[in-house]
Amino acid sequence: MIPELGHFALALACVLALAQGAVPLLGAQRRDPRLIALGPPLAAGQLVAVAAAFAALLWSFAVNDTTVLGVVQNSHSAKPLLYKLTGTWGNHEGSMVLWVLILALCGGAVAGFGRDLPGALQARVLAVLGLVGVGFLLFILATSNPFARVWPPPADGQGLNPVLQDPGLALHPPLLYLGYVGYAVTFAFAVAALIEGRVDAAWGRWVRPWALAAWAFLTLGIALGSWWAYYELGWGGYWFWDPVENASLLPWLAGTALLHSAIVVEKREALKVWTVLLALLAFALSLLGTFLVRSGVLNSVHAFASDPTRGVFILALLALYVGGAFALFAWRAPAMAPTGVFAPLSREGALVLNNLFLCSICAVVLVGTLYPMFADLVLGVKISVGPPFFNAATLPLAAPLILAMPLGALLPWKRARLWPVLQRLWWAALAAAAALLLALALAGERVWPALGFAAAVWLVAGAAADLADRIALFRRPAAAWARARGLPRAAWGGALAHAGLGVTCAGIAGMGLATDALVALKPGESARLAGYEWRLEGVRDAAGPNWTARRATVTVARDGAAVAVLEPERRFFPVGRETTTEAAIHTNGLRDLYVVLGEERDGAAVLRLHHNPLAPWIWLGAAVMALGGGLSLSDRRVRVAAPAPKGAPAPA
Repeated sequence: MIPELGHFALALACVLALAQGAVPLLGAQRRDPRLIALGPPLAAGQLVAVAAAFAALLWSFAVNDTTVLGVVQNSHSAKPLLYKLTGTWGNHEGSMVLWVLILALCGGAVAGFGRDLPGALQARVLAVLGLVGVGFLLFILATSNPFARVWPPPADGQGLNPVLQDPGLALHPPLLYLGYVGYAVTFAFAVAALIEGRVDAAWGRWVRPWALAAWAFLTLGIALGSWWAYYELGWGGYWFWDPVENASLLPWLAGTALLHSAIVVEKREALKVWTVLLALLAFALSLLGTFLVRSGVLNSVHAFASDPTRGVFILALLALYVGGAFALFAWRAPAMAPTGVFAPLSREGALVLNNLFLCSICAVVLVGTLYPMFADLVLGVKISVGPPFFNAATLPLAAPLILAMPLGALLPWKRARLWPVLQRLWWAALAAAAALLLALALAGERVWPALGFAAAVWLVAGAAADLADRIALFRRPAAAWARARGLPRAAWGGALAHAGLGVTCAGIAGMGLATDALVALKPGESARLAGYEWRLEGVRDAAGPNWTARRATVTVARDGAAVAVLEPERRFFPVGRETTTEAAIHTNGLRDLYVVLGEERDGAAVLRLHHNPLAPWIWLGAAVMALGGGLSLSDRRVRVAAPAPKGAPAPA
């Protein structure tokens, strides 16, 4: 009965989403306040219906209801409860229900927190979100029913993919979807502005908190996925330019550009057309990522589905939403002439440069990800595009972007002179130069890691210089503390996000100094790597709730003193008859000692040993960036929508 109620709730949500997409839009067009006022209740009703469907699906997985096909294919009674619940979104059907739940949450948030928005704008935004919800609810009901029954029910399920049975994967999809679907709100604001024919400073202020929230969640989601791949897959690295990894990076790049360009719209009423285009593009790339993961065109450990029918449906939605939005953009954009004027050397000019580099990197990653598929489909040629291409193509674009970031933050609005800015950054440049020399002395001939350390120090020191300049630390030190207390949280958050990128750069540079070795050891034998002695004490059997394992014990010592005892595993899951590796990692915050257990041959265990300097800083930096976004969002001046502009010009 509960699965049927969940299926009925999805159907009801589809009807409510259709009403949400039609009634407020009609009311805004007719200027009918009664129809406009129906938007928030319809959004709330859709949220309740989708939440009920998701709760029914959670219940089915929690009780291991084997009459539900999705439970049979993705769960098992022997699984821990945590992984039964995460199995809800560890498959295609359930993850799509999570997708529409977050979309409904976004609609509910616009209805609840958008009371200061002009009624017509809020109605149009809710209508666009409702129409997006209709498409994906129809997709679920037509091709991906999560409540499909199976009869007769089997005695038990087939289990969840073993690599997904991990706490990191419990949070990774929800955080990633909060980022993906969060850009649906900025998309809706952009489409609403195009329908109305007006973009002004107030619109930029309304869009910015939604772009900031989506960016922060997407940053956390990508970082958590990278961390999971690092410790769970046993590859020993943090980013592999996997096509599905790239699919999440693309909207992050476009969203970062959107976040910065929205500031220009708010402050100077410039870049209006460009910012609307970025809002459309960020959500378009989110939909593209959804298509790539679920269409079967990619082979990846991250891919969910391989059903061409579903891929065609999502491609049709992509063409409808994105194609329609860009057609509207082509029609309406000429009417939205910019009013703000600024010199090339100004903070606005620096933000334009920021956007150019970010979008260029986005274009490179997009082409490198999609071209092999088109070459295979159209030309019948198999092309492999991997890390060497992406590293070589993106580094020349990322380097000047990093170099310009501290400069742009200190430039004044409208017009600026470069020399005063350089004077305020001299000590940051000196610190970066010192870091470069020190890293070259320690790293020897490895120039790229040394440059990475210099870039990291430049970003962190540049962020500190920005804060020091805002509080006049060196000009009026007596009043600096009072000015620091009065500094808006958005200023602290922006500096913190830039510093977080510097911390991540330091972690990436440290990984450039990583060393590894593949060894075969018998119990009692040892190997040396990076100044440590790695001794295999033995290999024994172990058992878990739904797996058995071979577990090695490796003692790591330095100068005769024990540093860590690591226990890597190879786990076997009898239900799915799959084997996974569980890396053992010991960290002190400055380096990771990392061991992976391979096959056993002739009484010897094959071990892959890694010494990864500063590896934890990669994810620490991402967390700091997201924290900076959250701190900015906590600033009332960013979070609360601006009031409706007075005397606004008539729509074009």
